[in-house]
Amino acid sequence: MAGARTIVVGTRRSALALTQTGQVIEDLARIARELGLAYRFETRHIVTKGDRILDVSLSKVGGKGLFVKEIEQELLSGGIDIAVHSMKDVPHTLEDGLAIGAVPRRVDPRDALIARGARSIAELPRGARVGTSSLRRMCQLKAIRPDLRLEPLRGNIDTRLKKLETEGFDAIILAMAGLKRMGWEDRASAPIPVEACVPAAGQGALGVECRADDEELLALLGRYNDEATARAVEAERSFLAELNGGCQVPIGAYAETAGAMIRLTGMIGTPDGETLLKESMEGTDPRLLGRELARRLLRLGADRILADVR
Repeated sequence: MAGARTIVVGTRRSALALTQTGQVIEDLARIARELGLAYRFETRHIVTKGDRILDVSLSKVGGKGLFVKEIEQELLSGGIDIAVHSMKDVPHTLEDGLAIGAVPRRVDPRDALIARGARSIAELPRGARVGTSSLRRMCQLKAIRPDLRLEPLRGNIDTRLKKLETEGFDAIILAMAGLKRMGWEDRASAPIPVEACVPAAGQGALGVECRADDEELLALLGRYNDEATARAVEAERSFLAELNGGCQVPIGAYAETAGAMIRLTGMIGTPDGETLLKESMEGTDPRLLGRELARRLLRLGADRILADVR
């Protein structure tokens, strides 16, 4: 394609990141062809801080943007043109000069139980060893089954699946979306209903980020954006932002849309699962809805939970 613009796409180099980035590139290339635009796509693999530190739980590493900061630096410097992120990894406040140009249709937002010989949380043997490094998952699992032994589990999705077999876990918890994108959904013993385990804000959704002044790419990405998913994720991220939440705090948020109406459920708890606050609200303005639900939880005691955890 003579004169075609080359769009460099930044991505982490894990199997899941490369798979979902490839899917995004296929979709964008199709949209470009439909519009009669000549684009070439190249990928650039970028190692993030979260990829380098694998022997410590994310809640102890600290900081925000553990899986996106280095990628965003490449965007700002012009080394790449767009980046594909899992939205649950994207800080609620973006770097100046950057924009999320598209949030495509969300894949399954639920967590997944992958177990040996059990088809549900209830069927796990008493005192079962369950691998997860997510404080959000730990909090809610402890509330359901205080007897479970929850132990740290880090690594890429394929690494964590191998550890189920090699490190003596009875079960591990992963995101259903990652399993589905890899074509491994049959590995899940059962999805965990959102009523039992509220997902992380943005879980199951991707975000395609670019420079805020690249009007050409913003126009292309606008054709890829799924409005219902984008509004739901915006409500979840607004809730997270109002609580100034990150991976150091057990916080979950999940929104569903029905026409103009958004129903948002928010959760915050203590890591031991002894205190768990969960409320739902409806509204039409995603940012306002997220802020109002967060403030409701703060009035119910979330402020004390945040102070203790931090």
